Amino acid sequence: MELLQLHYFRTVARLEHMTKAAQELRIAQPALSKTISRLEEDLGVPLFDRQGRQIRLNTFGKAFLKKTDLALKLLDEGRREVADLAGLERGSVYLATSTLDRLSEPLGAFLSLHPDVNFRITQASMEEMTQLLEDGEVDFCFTAIPIHVSGISELPVLHEDVYLAVPPGHRLAERSSVSLREVADEPFINYKEGYPFRKMNDEFCREAGIAPNVVCEVDEPSAIGSLVRAGLGVAFVGACKGSGETPLIKLRIESPVCRRTFLLAWLEARYLSKAACEFRNFLVRYFAEEQLPDQASSPSPGYMSLSR
Repeated sequence: MELLQLHYFRTVARLEHMTKAAQELRIAQPALSKTISRLEEDLGVPLFDRQGRQIRLNTFGKAFLKKTDLALKLLDEGRREVADLAGLERGSVYLATSTLDRLSEPLGAFLSLHPDVNFRITQASMEEMTQLLEDGEVDFCFTAIPIHVSGISELPVLHEDVYLAVPPGHRLAERSSVSLREVADEPFINYKEGYPFRKMNDEFCREAGIAPNVVCEVDEPSAIGSLVRAGLGVAFVGACKGSGETPLIKLRIESPVCRRTFLLAWLEARYLSKAACEFRNFLVRYFAEEQLPDQASSPSPGYMSLSR
């Protein structure tokens, strides 16, 4: 049995289509079919059910795929561990997040110090991030919603107040603070259902005892600011400055208390390269140093810093 056979088998098993697998692997289909047949001969059982040109992973194939995934992941971790011996600069960091809004600046700062570290970043939903961690596909998830799954560690790295952004000329634009009850009848711009920030924003409104009139739903943080500036409505925003040419008018929310905590999560059983460990430590230092003056520096209730 050869390592190449396992790579080929995993691709065919995922696609259940020999032609598509051959195209993805960039080899001739007859060569791929021959490799899979030779693997089946070595194992002594068929791994696929074949009906004409259709192939489906059978019971033997599903069982073997689980072990193949595990073996290839262990080999990949071994490769990364050996690469670590060459030093931090040759490492890689695999990261998943629902928003890049808070990560772009620290990523740039880290890469300016370690320009040869390779990053692979995936934008994913909460459900996808949890699965990516459990499958060992990523080193870290950066999220504002706790995962709370056994075997996954979570470290709070950024605590920020949430503000209410209003358009220029708005009746509250000259105010420095506001209670959410005062804007119960205002049109709101919000994230789409299922987006982590949407869940948090809805909870803020529930605490205030209001049902927001959502007139627009988006999935990009930058769209929030643009639509508020255009006068479409008000919105919850973080403390970051943003990239718009005109600064947002942000009002401090007096009641209820509106804050969010961003966490870095990782699978305890996964090997973390030197580059990944250094990035985790760097992120903690970066946000501690860059914490805005008007934000509290202590962790939100319910979170505990983990040092692993």
